[in-house]
Amino acid sequence: MRVEVLAVGTELLLGQIVNGNAAAIGQRLAGAGLDHFHQVVVGDNLGRIKAALQQAVARSDAVIVTGGLGPTQDDLTREALCAAAGVEMAYSEEMATHLRDLWARRRGREMPASNLRQAEHPEGAVFLPNARGTAPGLRLRAGEAWVFALPGVPQEMLPMLEEQVIPFLVAEAGEGGVLLSRLIRCWGESESGIAERLGDLYESSANPTVAFLASAGEIKVRLTARAATVEAAAALLDPMEAEVRRRLGHWVFAVGQETIEQIVLRLCRERGWHLGTAESATGGMVAERLTSVPGSSEVFLGGVVAYSPALKAALLGVPPALITEQGIVSEAVALAMAEGGAACLGADVVVAVTGSAGPDPGGAPVGTMVVAVRTPEGAWARTVHMPPDRERARTLTSTAALQAVRRCLVGEEW
Repeated sequence: MRVEVLAVGTELLLGQIVNGNAAAIGQRLAGAGLDHFHQVVVGDNLGRIKAALQQAVARSDAVIVTGGLGPTQDDLTREALCAAAGVEMAYSEEMATHLRDLWARRRGREMPASNLRQAEHPEGAVFLPNARGTAPGLRLRAGEAWVFALPGVPQEMLPMLEEQVIPFLVAEAGEGGVLLSRLIRCWGESESGIAERLGDLYESSANPTVAFLASAGEIKVRLTARAATVEAAAALLDPMEAEVRRRLGHWVFAVGQETIEQIVLRLCRERGWHLGTAESATGGMVAERLTSVPGSSEVFLGGVVAYSPALKAALLGVPPALITEQGIVSEAVALAMAEGGAACLGADVVVAVTGSAGPDPGGAPVGTMVVAVRTPEGAWARTVHMPPDRERARTLTSTAALQAVRRCLVGEEW
């Protein structure tokens, strides 16, 4: 069963909304063992939506369309479905009554007449109930393919996908089986370097497959296996994972969904240590990543953002003479920030960041960043060289800072 995803909405093309639906649908399809080869995004234009649908139904067994089911003039999915399937538009008085009742019960007022567009549907289509919104979904046959139209709002789309679309497709496929993926998370080596070490596995292994993904300084190696059961797929993944871990050694820091933020917090919790941050160039990004984890308050005490030299001295106790002698972007200043942060916050572990993120050099070449970590067992600092791009340098340095804490806590050199 080959399933394609078509997202409708000009706002997706303009980057005004991130297409998180695509990732969510992809995960559910993989978990159900359904092949997923294409994802397409198209704007709110009837001709282009129709063309994209026609191409999708010609090469896939099923197409999941998200968006374009609202009541406004630019919601064109219903019309495009009619054109792609070669049928006329029909109108359901039963659905119109349901929509009026829904507005009266949920919103306590009369429904605008424009919402009656949601009672229109391609002839022969089946309405899919939407328990969390007003826009019903649709299921119809177009040529040899099943087409499902779902609302674009994730809170409405996802339950409909899980409860009404995936079970239908699994039953239609009649193949059974699952796709199981495993992420091996690496840091400290480039994507190309990782790929070189695993090149023969990528070329020779069809099941499991091997793929690479770089994001925010982390390299993910994704292993994916197909088998009749989860247990059988896991049995295929286990030896491949072991071989990948053997080849990559200390660059592997996790397997699965546990993030570097979660790992750092867990390691501190296991030691009974509290954590803090003292940041300059990253402007609080490290603290933000840590506090994005639910329950982080058990471990994370707080952070100090001391951007100016005066605040580094006043809040973190960095000697002005040290800043004058060594410069803001120096390991000596980063270490002093970490020690000062420990005193200021009452933290056992503090990670400090200073640097030159650009575009102006700021006392060091752009991209020169310094990370220091202070624990009850000692303090360490290291200068790292990031791309001369402000946001990339800050993002990559926040990852490096968290990785530095992890390595210190597990006793690895960094």
